[in-house]
Amino acid sequence: MLFIERDVNGNIAAIRQGQMKPGQEPASLLDEEVLTFFRASGELELLSQLLVLSDTSIIRVLEDLIDLLIDKNIILFTELPKAAQEKIQSRKKLRTKIGSDDLMVDDIL
Repeated sequence: MLFIERDVNGNIAAIRQGQMKPGQEPASLLDEEVLTFFRASGELELLSQLLVLSDTSIIRVLEDLIDLLIDKNIILFTELPKAAQEKIQSRKKLRTKIGSDDLMVDDIL
């Protein structure tokens, strides 16, 4: 979790992670004030890199969600566009080869 520290004028002076300490308040990366602070400090590029890194885990969640919907007969695999079917099959083969075929959705729900 993020915590902000303010200067005497009430502006963000620092953003920290970890346990909240006296003089800090909880913050979110979605807060406009936090984004403005990151833009001013040149850290917005770092946030963009973090977003790209999170894409990998989101892709895995979406794969697991698709599997879950198919297993519950909510959608049919053949209803997906051909290109999507090919990409999903390709990733399934790779995941099987590296031995990482555990569902993540169950851990999240």
